Amino acid sequence: MYRVLLHNDDYTTMEFVVEILQSVFHKSPSEATRIMLLVHKSGTGVCGVFTAEVAETKVELVHHLARKNGFPLQCSMEET
Repeated sequence: MYRVLLHNDDYTTMEFVVEILQSVFHKSPSEATRIMLLVHKSGTGVCGVFTAEVAETKVELVHHLARKNGFPLQCSMEET
């Protein structure tokens, strides 16, 4: 299993991060806001734990959506 992480940067808006958490990771608005604030304050936040294939797909989707919207948002996965 793999943890999918979002990484803080100085350019991606908090609203976009919340949108990503809701659309890609199916988080509720309150949970998405909590994770976004964790990413903002500590530098990273866990979006969820998935199989390798699902984690890879979610990382790629986050990168695709971020680039499409002009943001440098980074997402990674690490083995649990």
